[in-house]
Amino acid sequence: MNQIKTGALLSYIGLGINILIGLLYTPWMIHSIGRDNFGLYTLAMSIITLFVFDFGLSSAVTRFMAKYIAEGRNDKANNCLSLVYKLYIGIDTILLLILTAVYFFIPCIYESLTPAEIGKFKIVYIIASCFSVISFPFIPLNGVLSANEKFIQLKLCELANKIIIVGTMSACLLMGYGLYALVSVNAFAGIIMIVLKLYCVRRFTDTKINFGYKNSRERKEILGFSGWVTVISVCQRMIFNLAPSILGIMSGAASIAVLGIAITIEGYTYTFASALNGMFLPKVSRIMASDSSDLMPLMIRIGRLQAMVITFIVIIFICVGQNFINLWVGEEFSSSYFCAILLILPSLIQLPQEIASTAMVAANKVKHQAIVFIAMAICNIGLAFWLSSKWNAIGISLSICIAYLVRTIGLNYLYVKDLNLKIHYFFVKTFSKLILPVLLVISAAFTFNHFINTNNWFAFIFEAAILSISFVGLLWLMYMNRDEKNLALSLFRIRRLKN
Repeated sequence: MNQIKTGALLSYIGLGINILIGLLYTPWMIHSIGRDNFGLYTLAMSIITLFVFDFGLSSAVTRFMAKYIAEGRNDKANNCLSLVYKLYIGIDTILLLILTAVYFFIPCIYESLTPAEIGKFKIVYIIASCFSVISFPFIPLNGVLSANEKFIQLKLCELANKIIIVGTMSACLLMGYGLYALVSVNAFAGIIMIVLKLYCVRRFTDTKINFGYKNSRERKEILGFSGWVTVISVCQRMIFNLAPSILGIMSGAASIAVLGIAITIEGYTYTFASALNGMFLPKVSRIMASDSSDLMPLMIRIGRLQAMVITFIVIIFICVGQNFINLWVGEEFSSSYFCAILLILPSLIQLPQEIASTAMVAANKVKHQAIVFIAMAICNIGLAFWLSSKWNAIGISLSICIAYLVRTIGLNYLYVKDLNLKIHYFFVKTFSKLILPVLLVISAAFTFNHFINTNNWFAFIFEAAILSISFVGLLWLMYMNRDEKNLALSLFRIRRLKN
C-alpha cells in the first residue's frame, strides 16, 4: 500500500509541476515558433502515436506477470516477458515499414497544408518516427514495473522525463531554436527515460528475459488477450490521435492549433484524475481470484476520490476557463475553451469508474470492452468529418464528446452484465452528494463574474483561488466521509485531533 500511496503522491506532484511549467511554457513556445508551427507540432505527435502504441502487449505484461508473481511463480513471469519481447520486435519491424510508407503519402493526405508546411512537417515526421521505432521495444518496461508494484520507481522516472523535456526545450527556445529542435528534445528525453527504467527493472525486480523460451500455447493465450486490447487501443486512437489529421484534411494548421490547446487541457485533466489508475491491477486481480464481492467497496472508495478530483477540475475550469485561455495563449484561441469543455465533460462519469474497467481486464473480459470501443470509434468517425466541416475544432470536439458518452453507456452495461456490479448504487454513493456543492460554486462564479472584471491575471488568480477554496471547503463539509478526511490530513502529515 505504501507503494500505491507514494506512487499516487508522486503522480500528483509530477503532474502539478508539469501543469505549472506548461502554463508558462506553452504560450512561450507558441510565441516563439508561431501558431501554425505549433499546429504542425501537434499534428506530428498525433500521427506518430496513431501508429505507435503497445498493441495491448503492455497490458498483457502487467496482467500475466502480476498473476504469476502473486502465485509466487517468478520463472513463469520471466518466460511470459520473453514471449512478449519477441512479439514486440516483430511488430517493430512492421511499424518501420508502415511509417516509411506514410511518409511518401503526406502531401496527398494533408492537402489543406501549404507546400511550406508540408516541407516542415516531413522533417518533423522523420525525427519523431525514428525515435518511435527505436523506443517501441521498450514499452513493456512500464508493465514490468507495474506488475512488480514498483510504482515509486515508475513515477520517479516519469517525473524525471518531464523535468528533462521542459529543461531542454526551454534551453532550445532561449537559444532561438525552432520546431525541429523541440521535436528532437522529446526524443532525447524519451531515450533517457528508457535508460532509467531499464536501471529500475534491473535494480528493483528479479525480472530476467530468456529469449530461448518457447511455448506456443502460452503465446497464443497472450495474443488472444492482447489482440482485443489492441482493438481497444486502435479505437482510442480514432479519437484524439485522429482528430488533428481530420482537421488537417478539412481545415488547416490554425484549427489544429486551437484543438491542440484543448487536448492539452484534457490531457492534464485526465492525467490528474487518473493518477491512481494502473496501480490497482495487481490488487484487483487478487480480489477477482478470491472474493469478487470486495470489488464494489474498493470501486466506491477509489471512485469517490477520483470523483472529487475530476469534479473540482472540471467545475473550476467551466467557471474560469474562458478567461484563463484568453490570458494564457491569447484571444485567438478563445474557442479552445468550448472545445476543452466538450472533451472533459464525459470524464466526470467515466474516470471514477476505472476500478471496474480494471476488473474487466483482470477477469479477461476485454473482448466485450473492445466491442464497446469499436462502437465509440465508429460513432466518432461517422460524426467527425461532418461536424468539423461545419464548426472546425468545436465540431470535432462535439463528435468526441458524443462518442465518449456512447462508450460510457456501453461500459456501464458491461459492468452490470459481466461483473454483476450494482452501478446505480455506485452512482448514488459517489455522485449524489456532489450536486449541491457544484451548484453553489457555479452560482458563486456567476455572481463573481457579474460584478468583477477578470480580464487580467491578478483578478483571474483571485477568482480561481476563492472558488477553489470554497469548493474544497464545501467538499469537506458536505461530501467527504471520515476516512477521506483522515487520508487528506495524512498527506500533509497532520494528525487529526480526537473529538
